[in-house]
Amino acid sequence: NPGFVVRITQAGLDYAHQHAITVLEKELAQLTLPDISGNFRIWHVGKVQYEISRLSLQSFHLPYSRISLVPGVGLQVSISNAFAELDGNWRVKMHFIRDHGSFDLRVENVYIKIHLRLGSSTSGKPTIDTSSCSTRISNVRVHFSGKFGWLYNLFHKAVESRFRKILESKVCDSVAKSVRSELQPYAQTLPVTAKIDAMAGIDYSLVAPPTVTAQSLDVDLKGEFFSLAHRSAVPFPPLALALPPDHDRMVYFGASSYFFNTASFAYHAAGALVFEITNSVIPKGVEFQLNTSTFSAFIPQLENMYPHMEMKVRLSAPSAPFLTIGPDGLSLKPVVDIQTYAILPNSTLAPLFLLSLVSNVSAVIDVKSGHIVGSLKVGRLKLSLKHSDVGTFQVRMLQSIMNILASNILLPRLNERLAEGFPLPLPDRIQLSNILVGFHQNFLLLGADVQYHPQ
Repeated sequence: NPGFVVRITQAGLDYAHQHAITVLEKELAQLTLPDISGNFRIWHVGKVQYEISRLSLQSFHLPYSRISLVPGVGLQVSISNAFAELDGNWRVKMHFIRDHGSFDLRVENVYIKIHLRLGSSTSGKPTIDTSSCSTRISNVRVHFSGKFGWLYNLFHKAVESRFRKILESKVCDSVAKSVRSELQPYAQTLPVTAKIDAMAGIDYSLVAPPTVTAQSLDVDLKGEFFSLAHRSAVPFPPLALALPPDHDRMVYFGASSYFFNTASFAYHAAGALVFEITNSVIPKGVEFQLNTSTFSAFIPQLENMYPHMEMKVRLSAPSAPFLTIGPDGLSLKPVVDIQTYAILPNSTLAPLFLLSLVSNVSAVIDVKSGHIVGSLKVGRLKLSLKHSDVGTFQVRMLQSIMNILASNILLPRLNERLAEGFPLPLPDRIQLSNILVGFHQNFLLLGADVQYHPQ
């Protein structure tokens, strides 16, 4: 199962198609055509030799085109009523008659049908290629300059069929070249892995070739965070991910609970879920001193054992916290170990007590600059004593102190990191707009419209 799904709707394909047709139009306008020569025989007159040279394509216009989803096959691009304008030189020889000049040619009612095959490479990148192409030209109009009008008409009939076949072949060659040189390299800019920071990255490789349905193009991605220092197997599988039939936006991203939980697993494995708090990191304006004098109000024996000493608090997650996604939103219930120390005059640490903290945490999710960003809100904290080196005491008396540490120090640190966000799998020069966020059972659904910025 994928941990992350990208869905491109018909509206998204139509938008991409507009830009692709502009590229193809420019590519076709650069077609080079070969010289044409030959001869034909006129009854009672004899053999006529002709030559057409310096064929130059002035323009190629694709006014009407559309892209269609072909379920189980790929994409089909249909172009109709295209037209092109050319000019060139001609030369003719018949007995004593020799003439030459220039001509203008207009090709009308050009129909092109292109089938695109979608796949994935061994490295997990998307691939796109032309599986078939056909071109049909209905009308060719040519205007020759010169004195022998009757001869030009014969000349025109002799070369029209050859010219039509050449152009039909050249058009499909140009289409295949444009797909290989423009479309395929652009598809390859979709990131397979995205480095997030010094500790973790995201694996966005395709787990299967893209799937085409009657409504959309779906791309299944691994959607897995990993530790840069040591990548290990994730000890839980991704659940099946079925996106709802929403089509109001150009693109949708389905991020499963697996996607987010592998983030938790990777950062835990990298040792990132450990926070140390001393007086130096307590923000100004927080009227709180992290020392034994403060805690002795709740643990009187501290005053005798470690009088007037600064303290260090070490918060760590004994296991990676798991996140739950449901229709009501996103939440998690992390367990945090809180180990406290007294900082002795020689700077060594004397362990005081170890607490276990459990809290309900909710999350707010958004998308900014192509990144999933978020913020956490902590609910009521529940404390329990796991071990004490200073004797027994009432744990509930420390509730207010732990609330200060969690809300003023730990939470701002986490939210600062979450505000930087995690990159979505986007190809180059794509920006998202008109974003919506929805929650479903076991996955988050992001919808957006797309803006492409050419180089």
